[in-house]
Amino acid sequence: MVVFENKAIPKLLLVCLFVQFSVSAANFFQPFNVTYDHRALIIDGKRRMLISGGIHYPRATPQMWPDLIAKSKEGGADVIESYTFWNGHEPVRGQYNFEGRFDLVKFVKLVGDNGLYFLLRIGPYVCAEWNFGGFPVWLRDIPGIEFRTDNEPFKREMQRFVTKIVDLMLEEKLFSWQGGPIILLQIENEYGNMEGSYGQKGKEYVRWAANMALGLGAGVPWVMCKQTDAPGDIIDTCNNYYCDGYKPNSPNKPTIWTENWDGWYTSWGGRLPHRPVEDLAFAVARFFQRGGSLMNYYMYFGGTNFGRTSGGPFYITSYDYDAPIDEYGLRSEPKWGHLKDLHAAIKLCERALVAADSPQYMKLGPRQEAHVYWENTQSTVLNTTLSESQSACSAFLANIDEHNTATVIFRGKSYSLPPWSVSILPDCSNVAFNTAKVGAQTSVKLVENALSPKISAPELVMTKNEVSSISESWMSVEEPIGIWSESNFTVQGLLEHLKVTKDESDYLWHMTRIYVSDDDVAFWEENKVSPTLVIDSMRDVLRIFINGELIGSVSGHWVKVLQPVQFQQGYSDLMLLSQTVGLQNYGAFLEKDGAGFRGQIKLTGFKNGDIDLSKASWIYQVGLKGEFQKIFTIEENEKAGWTNLKLDATPSTFTWYKAYFDSPDGSEPIAIDLGSMGKGQAWVNGHHIGRYWNLTAPKDGCPDSCDYRGAYGSNKCMTNCGKPTQTWYHVPRSWLQASNNLLVIFEEIGGNPFEISVKSRVPRILCAQMSESYYPPLREWLHLDLIDGKVSISDMKPQIHLQCEDGHIISSIEFASYGTPHGSCQNFSNGNCHSPNSLSVVSEACVGRNSCSVEVSNSGFGSDPCRGVLKTLAVEARCVSTSTIGVSQF
Repeated sequence: MVVFENKAIPKLLLVCLFVQFSVSAANFFQPFNVTYDHRALIIDGKRRMLISGGIHYPRATPQMWPDLIAKSKEGGADVIESYTFWNGHEPVRGQYNFEGRFDLVKFVKLVGDNGLYFLLRIGPYVCAEWNFGGFPVWLRDIPGIEFRTDNEPFKREMQRFVTKIVDLMLEEKLFSWQGGPIILLQIENEYGNMEGSYGQKGKEYVRWAANMALGLGAGVPWVMCKQTDAPGDIIDTCNNYYCDGYKPNSPNKPTIWTENWDGWYTSWGGRLPHRPVEDLAFAVARFFQRGGSLMNYYMYFGGTNFGRTSGGPFYITSYDYDAPIDEYGLRSEPKWGHLKDLHAAIKLCERALVAADSPQYMKLGPRQEAHVYWENTQSTVLNTTLSESQSACSAFLANIDEHNTATVIFRGKSYSLPPWSVSILPDCSNVAFNTAKVGAQTSVKLVENALSPKISAPELVMTKNEVSSISESWMSVEEPIGIWSESNFTVQGLLEHLKVTKDESDYLWHMTRIYVSDDDVAFWEENKVSPTLVIDSMRDVLRIFINGELIGSVSGHWVKVLQPVQFQQGYSDLMLLSQTVGLQNYGAFLEKDGAGFRGQIKLTGFKNGDIDLSKASWIYQVGLKGEFQKIFTIEENEKAGWTNLKLDATPSTFTWYKAYFDSPDGSEPIAIDLGSMGKGQAWVNGHHIGRYWNLTAPKDGCPDSCDYRGAYGSNKCMTNCGKPTQTWYHVPRSWLQASNNLLVIFEEIGGNPFEISVKSRVPRILCAQMSESYYPPLREWLHLDLIDGKVSISDMKPQIHLQCEDGHIISSIEFASYGTPHGSCQNFSNGNCHSPNSLSVVSEACVGRNSCSVEVSNSGFGSDPCRGVLKTLAVEARCVSTSTIGVSQF
């Protein structure tokens, strides 16, 4: 531990200094208590300002967890947050799963090993764009059950699961007072949005849930998010894009932001949302400026909805969420880097933030304001300089004008505030950070051809940028249309989809036999009409077959179906294949939502009137033959009777495809391009990578540029208009073997597997641009010369920082100009002012290194290339894997 004696800290330079210690596991796991007051959580007797990052453990593999946690810590997180996922942990009632991606204990311990705290949101309802909101589907079948209300069957099951999780954490000694990292728990989730739907029983349920949680002996505080009537000992918290105006329902509770939505989720056929980092940083700074104490990014890493875990309906397999760490575990720059700087600036102010019970407010202009935090709360003089004997002072200066830069006077000094921004002054004098001024690098991620699937028959020749044809390398087998096994059953009338499938499959076949008389045929011919299949309401996807031929498809959420049909005289088989694409994860009365059909199904247009099929005899068959035979697994795939697929084969519906591929060298994440396919599911070595669906987003709604200024909404900064919503699908490295990886595709509507490719996703290009007037690096506030009073922070120079991903080094500097460069990343050019030393200075500092810093100053480049002109350094660098060049990382 580093100790500073008071006599070594001159004037105001260190009065608000906070060092974010890298605590060893041994020190971290000394037992400590967690309480709270109106200002903050009190950890081991000390108030804390806390940054939390959301990582849902099942949306990554255990092999990814250490790197995700490490990057979160490097980015400034103090806490890792996650829900628990009931349907993953208890897929069958009484049979628990805490293995693989659901090894919650391992994940929590890894967090603790990194010296971070843990916020465990048990729920057990989670929403989270997760299938059925985290509820197991078997829960619907418990007699008399009603979810999330004062209902004894539900409360009994909920208490059983919550108790299971708390007891497991207790057994593993994972709570803070046991020496573990868990400092906070959550019961329920955003119930305040639904409570009114349940009337008085909803209010009683809230009280019951709170008392039940508090009675489990966890020994740490509990929260309820979006729950303004949270009972006395439960902290009510905020979920939103902005929570700086939020106040809990008691003056004795701290202000906590459990979900800061740093992006948004995506539906098939939708555009891709992005939240500008300038706005996100503004929201965070405003939260702490106005008295907030703990903020959690939802999400810091979003990850992937592997298998059939995506909720919905219609949520895509990627859960990237525009988070600071992307779906593949790579840093999203500049979001990750800009937020890292923000967190460091806030930490520099922590001493003052925790010392003051509330800030002192100053109005600086019509839409400008300051909040000042003093360690000595009796100080009221804001127009004088702090003396050596005075305590910590930190200030936040905000300009909430959405359009105009403002110049304000604070403590006798002038400050320029960009629109919609906050400047952070750790010492109430010098600006360490402004939310609208991004100095972090930008990374450009490329997909590079790793290989195309191959079977041993042909020998492939491949160049670096060539996507090879893979003639004769794919095999296929057709999926039977309709009833395929003896496990089918017959029922008079229609059954609700989930009551039959139990969500063991997306697919449910319904078959009935229709008799058409000669009179019916004559009636249609004479009146020039045809019969119509009418379904009052259906959800997700419906395929309609007559005698094995697909005649129509419908998709939507509880939409009416009007499908013209044609029958021949005699008997015909009418088959309906209902499909789910993620179960409803949000809303009241989830147990009643169901799937499949609602209302009546009938055939109209017959001579003797409509035929009510709702009362007909139906044969039911759950799932696909290949699905239940597990032909996507290494062990079972050879049983399917595969045949070689010809290169010129016509794309067919309801077909299984398989091929083999070798794993590429290196450590870069792997993605599979399924843009040539239609709709279906994919597996690699038996691991279900998820659903795919090649739906295209609308052509409009994507601005040419995104203006960060003003309140953000999920439709504000859309991208990807006119393109398929998702074509790349994450294949975790840990699921691959060195060679002969089995890729299996089930295709519903037709596609070309020969165009499928497997590629690595790599952040090859780094760009950064910074003026000489930018702020010094946040780490300079900890410089010994600054601490000793030998230099002032104002004497220190800004620095551009470049950093490749681990295992990579900077191989070359593609562009460098200190002067007045033009353009943007991948399109830089020299301006009228340019230092001829630019390329050599940056290359010497950076090439061959994983990371580097370059001072943005005249002295850094040997001279002033143009006096009297504000100069900027622009750099574009290229990263390569150390494994490809045979050198170790510096």
